[in-house]
Amino acid sequence: MTIDLATPAMLFPAISLLLLAYTNRFLTLATIIRNFAKDELDNNTAAQIKNLRQRIQLIKRMQIAGVASFFLCVLAMLAIYLTYQEVGSWIFGVSLVCLLYSLWMSVREILISVEALDVHLAGVARKSNHEEC
Repeated sequence: MTIDLATPAMLFPAISLLLLAYTNRFLTLATIIRNFAKDELDNNTAAQIKNLRQRIQLIKRMQIAGVASFFLCVLAMLAIYLTYQEVGSWIFGVSLVCLLYSLWMSVREILISVEALDVHLAGVARKSNHEEC
């Protein structure tokens, strides 16, 4: 299969926006963690801390895989530019695999984020029930 220089270049905007979204998720999570100690500690604190640690690790993997995909995409373009067509095609394929891995980590992080909201809502419901009694 022959690809030209424009094929890997089409991923540039997508990968750039994806990395921006990952950075925003990281900054939001960092803010939550920094403000966590200020909140009142309760029974579900251990579950929340475990959840936050998992999410941080997933975001780290997402960002690393996204940057690797971007790097390999540029490397593929360079190889194609230097007329190493087959090498460029293989590097571009590896770039796509890195991007898929990054997206899969993103899905996992979203699922864990939803679990975090469930833990928080359970704590709110527990407090609400105790206040009514």
